[in-house]
Order: sequence, then C-alpha cells, then structure tokens
Amino acid sequence: MKIAELRAKTEDQLKGQIVELKKERFNLRFQKATGQLESTARVREIRRTIAQINTLLTERAVVAQGKA
Repeated sequence: MKIAELRAKTEDQLKGQIVELKKERFNLRFQKATGQLESTARVREIRRTIAQINTLLTERAVVAQGKA
C-alpha cells in the first residue's frame, strides 16, 4: 500500500488496518511453520506496512501535541 493512501485514512481506519495486518501476519507465520507458505515476500510487505502505519500515527500524535 502506498503511503499516500495511508495518509488519506483516518486514525481509526489505520488502527483497524493494523489489526487486520497483524492477523494476516499471524496466519502467515503458521503457514511458514507447516511449510504451506507460498509468498514469502508477503511477510515482508506486511511488516513494512505495519511499520509505516505506526510511523504515521506517531507523526499525527506529535503534530496534535504541538498544536495543543
């Protein structure tokens, strides 16, 4: 997912997406353990997307504190 798409979402949408991505990451870990994982690159994509969302949420929190 592009960072521009993430910036357009609300804080609640981003938090919901993190939950979904963590569930998917959990399922991929089990697929890897059982030898059924086909797309190993997806694990990396999910990890990076979660990091991007967390960074974006932190940026928004810092901006909100600066204005208060």
